[in-house]
Amino acid sequence: MGKQVLLIEDEPNIIEAISFILSRDGWTVRTHSTGRDTMDVVRARAPDLIILDVMLPGRSGFDILADIRADPAVGATPVLMLTARGQRKDREMAEKAGASRYMTKPFSNAEVLAVVRDLAGE
Repeated sequence: MGKQVLLIEDEPNIIEAISFILSRDGWTVRTHSTGRDTMDVVRARAPDLIILDVMLPGRSGFDILADIRADPAVGATPVLMLTARGQRKDREMAEKAGASRYMTKPFSNAEVLAVVRDLAGE
């Protein structure tokens, strides 16, 4: 089976852009757009990498990240956090919560691809 990424994002334009970029690079992209039942989806999909938005309907990306890191089955999965808020305190919160990387919106296609490849060890 190929490389799988779970994109947890509620903005349709970002979902479409990231899905296109990564699919073209050989990734299988699964998406989820709410925070409420995200852990069930993460456990069911067991992705190689997670891209997680900070602001989601129903639950904060920081709370979801804490749950991911606390779960032995998926806790080691690399997580790229995306946010429209690029303030220093937001970056520090992401690092403290255990984000593998942190990226602010807007971002370039090349930047997303480079970070995903790096997190995947390519």
